[in-house]
Order: sequence, then C-alpha cells, then structure tokens
Amino acid sequence: MKNKIYNSTLLILLVSLISACAPKVSEKSVNSTVPETYKASKDSANSAQVPWKVFYTDPYLANLIDTALKNNQELNIFMQEMAVARNEVSAKKGAYLPNLGIGVGAGADKVGEYTRFGALEANHDVKAGTPFPEPMTDFQAGAFASWEVDIWKKLRNAKKASMSRYLATVEGKNLMITNLVDEIANAYYELLAQDKMLAIVEQYISIQSQALEIVILQKQSAKTTELAVKRFEAQLAGTKSLKFKIKQTIIETENELNFLLGRFPQKITRTSQDFSDISSGDIEAGIPSQLLQNRPDIRQSELEIQARKLDIKSARANFYPSLNLKAGLGLSSFGLQYLVDAPASIAYNAAGELIAPLLNRKAIKAVYYNASAKQVQSVYMYEKTVLNAHYEVINLLSKLENLNSSYVLIEEQVEALKRAVDVSNKLFRSARADYMEVLLTQRDALESRFDLVETKQAQLHAKVNVYRALGGGWK
Repeated sequence: MKNKIYNSTLLILLVSLISACAPKVSEKSVNSTVPETYKASKDSANSAQVPWKVFYTDPYLANLIDTALKNNQELNIFMQEMAVARNEVSAKKGAYLPNLGIGVGAGADKVGEYTRFGALEANHDVKAGTPFPEPMTDFQAGAFASWEVDIWKKLRNAKKASMSRYLATVEGKNLMITNLVDEIANAYYELLAQDKMLAIVEQYISIQSQALEIVILQKQSAKTTELAVKRFEAQLAGTKSLKFKIKQTIIETENELNFLLGRFPQKITRTSQDFSDISSGDIEAGIPSQLLQNRPDIRQSELEIQARKLDIKSARANFYPSLNLKAGLGLSSFGLQYLVDAPASIAYNAAGELIAPLLNRKAIKAVYYNASAKQVQSVYMYEKTVLNAHYEVINLLSKLENLNSSYVLIEEQVEALKRAVDVSNKLFRSARADYMEVLLTQRDALESRFDLVETKQAQLHAKVNVYRALGGGWK
C-alpha cells in the first residue's frame, strides 16, 4: 500500500516538473518619461482640470453639449460596449468559483438476455427469486458540484485582465466624450463665423449697390463708360452669389450639429454676441507629465498594458497541471416509491483529477508567445500615444500664439482698407480715381474682413483643440 502511494506521489511530482518547464519570455517595460516643460514655464496650472461647463461660458454652446451627451447615438452605442465589457468581468469571476447545480432525472434500460448484464440479471433472478424490474428504471434527484481549483491563478488573472479592459472602455468613453465636446464646440464657432461672414457680405452688397448707382449716373453724364458699369455689375453679382454659398454652409453646419445632438434638423439657437468680440482667451497648458493623468487615450493605453501583462501570467499557467474536483449528493432508486426511502436511496460520489499537458505544448506555447507579443505591442502603442499627445499640444500652443499675433495685424489691415474704400469712393465721385481702383479696393476690403473672421475662427478652434489635447472636456 505504501509503495502504491509512493509511486503515485512520484508520478504526480514528475508530471508537475515536466509541466513547469514553461519557456521564458521577456516583458517590455514602459518608458513614460516626458520633457519637464512645453517651453520655459513650469507652471502646473492646467486648463484640462476645468470642467467643460466652466471652460465654455456661452450658455447656448453649453446647452448643445449637454444635449449631445444625452442623445448622441455613437456615444450611446459605446455605452453598450461598456456594458458588454462589464459583463465579461462577471463571467471571468464566475469561472474560478465552484459550479453548483441541482437536478432530477429519470430513465429506463432494457438489456438483452444474451449479454453480460442480461445473463447476470437472469442468474440473480434464479438464485434470489426476486426478478429485476423489466425494463430497469432509474430515478435520481440531487445536487452536483464541480470546481477547477485555481492553483496557479490562471482564472483570477484572466478576471483581472478583463477588469483592466473594462476600465479601458471607461477611458474610451471619456475619450469619446472629449472628442464629442470638441466637435460640437468647433462646429458652433464655425456657425458663428458663417453668420458673421453673411452679415459682412450683406453689408458689401449694399456698398456695391450704391457704387453701381453712382457709376450708372456717371455713364449717363458721359463721365465714364459702359465697361465700368458692367464691371460693377459683375462684382455685385459675384458678391450676391457668395451670399447663397454662405447660406448653404450655414445649413450644412446646423445639420452637422443636429446630427451630433441626435435629433432631426432644426434651428440652432446661438449667441447674439458679435463674433469679433468673442475672446479666444488664455489657456494654461501646465506641464507635460500631467498628460499621463488627464488624457483618456493615454490612460486607456496604460490599462491595456496591465491587461496584457495579466494575459501572459494566465497563458503561462496553461503549462502547469490543473486540479478539478467533482462531487454529487442525492437520492437514487430503480423505483419511484423507493426514492425517498433514506438512507437506502442516498447516493453520492466524489472525484478529483490532476491533468498536466504533455503532447499539446506547441498550441500552449503559441498562445503564450502571442500574449507576450501583444504585451510588447501594447507598450509601443502607449509610447506612441504619449509622444503624439506631446507633439499635439506643442503644435497647437504654437498655432494659437501665432494666430493671436496674426489677428492683430489683420485687424490693422481691415481698418486701413475700410478707410481706403471711403477714400476711393470720394475720389471716384470727383473723377480723381479710376473705377478699377474702386473695384480693387472694395474686393481687398471684403477679402480682408473674411480673413479676419477666418483667423478668429481659427483662434477659437485652436483654443478648443488645445483644451482637448490637454485632456479636458470629459469631466
């Protein structure tokens, strides 16, 4: 007896030793080092910490964002993906807990007389004088349990990995919110810019209509030619055509906003404040290390690395023996009337098995190496995300600074051309300036005012994009 126990123990140890020879793989460490500052300033004040309801002071814009966060279909679809990931955590958790079930069963069995069991039954009937039921019935009721003992934490690591992936979907939701807020703010400011351009065009239509009337009068008095009249008419027609192009852009931008808000086309209510008076404001960038905490895409990549590390541990456990326990307790009888005749009808079983992989190691190695490769890949993705975030911020900060400088100069250009339009009209009325000078001056003045609006729009877009790039907008 002792020899049997010794041999069994030795066999188990031998199998375990063979199984434990898992190949070594190296896990790539994460390099999260970033520069200390974006420029010379080390001020840690960061606009990304400001909630979007505070950052965007326009109540109409805030109302649009709030509506989109409730109704946007893409965001709501992603929320269901989060629910799926959350359920995966529950499923993985249940995998390493014992399975317990209850059940009842009934069956009947008739064996042939010329079979082994038929002959045994016939012999029993002759000796005992008590025949077996024909056919042999079987009734059962009881509880059954099975449990894979998680010795090597394979199942628990799989559960932790699914939890990390669920948390990554939470960060994915935050990233989607950040991008949604960014899209709505940019579309809203584009709409205000188009409104301003439409007002400018209507103003210039009035100016050019007056100039055309003057040219017609001068032609009638033989002070100018038909050519001048036609040139002024052409310019006025072009400006009127531009008006309808801008109106179409306004319709498309409104529809874009309504789509993001998850509703059918309707008028977008917006501020009556003059677009030129909207301040692009100052934005505080903080320090680069804050990106690691504020940007949802970086946090998402970090959680993915954690999940991949746990995948390696879970895959490594496949090389080790697995211990499965099974047990059952209930009542069993060939007659329904005897089923509750305890203790005679009580039946139970218990079993345990230790299984170690021997011949299928190539498949196990492939899963293990894949888990390792994906972990390395996730580290590279993380480093790429951090690097991209840093460049995105410094490019946008530089863009915002240069746009601010450019806006001041274009303002000067606009004021100069406004005066030039007045001067050219006066000179033209007194026949001291050619009509081409008037046309060119009006055209340059209109283009400069458009440039001013577009630069203001670019300023506001840059401010919105810096806020997103810093990791703001999801709080």
